[in-house]
Amino acid sequence: MTELSQQTTKKLLHVESLQEFFRESVGAAMAANQLAAERETAHYVVNLLTLFARSEAFHDPADNDVARRPLALMLVDALDAPTIDERLHGLQRLGDVSLFIAGFFADDLQDSVVDLDYYISMGGGAYSNLSAQSRGTFKGRALGSVFAELGMKFNRFVDVLNDVRSQASLNPTTDVKRLYDVWQKTGSNRSVRLLQEQGIYPFQSNPQGC
Repeated sequence: MTELSQQTTKKLLHVESLQEFFRESVGAAMAANQLAAERETAHYVVNLLTLFARSEAFHDPADNDVARRPLALMLVDALDAPTIDERLHGLQRLGDVSLFIAGFFADDLQDSVVDLDYYISMGGGAYSNLSAQSRGTFKGRALGSVFAELGMKFNRFVDVLNDVRSQASLNPTTDVKRLYDVWQKTGSNRSVRLLQEQGIYPFQSNPQGC
């Protein structure tokens, strides 16, 4: 598990069933963010969080021991894959990893070379591409509509996961400047809501049009 993951895990509450905890947390966060989504899509997100709670599932064998494989290289690997199954798997993993990091480590990205908006762009694009390329395949018949919705509402689900992380944290913090930066870059409805709770009302036009 990465240092960031270890730091976050130390703040998580003990729960009897991780999947049930995420199911309840995702449902509450979707309601708080006024996000309507298909039941299958919400179920996919719950399963993703449950799976990635295990460090061995989050880290891909292609990652080295020093750092996780960059998103750009993951995209290249997916698009250059020799078979359709490998291509779809690569795009799905790119979308999954982007969503998890953007949702659970959004605050830590401010000191990274790339910020939250990059993960949103890469992850949303990966899911949308996956939905289009999986048509006619077993994966597409089973999850095509889920991938399409995740691609279309990626930034909204990032807000949901940010709330899930906040619910799980024993010491949640509110960084007003970071919230404002995130709102400017991504149009995050969650950031607006939290800023308003602090008595701050963003007024300039939203560059994301959300």
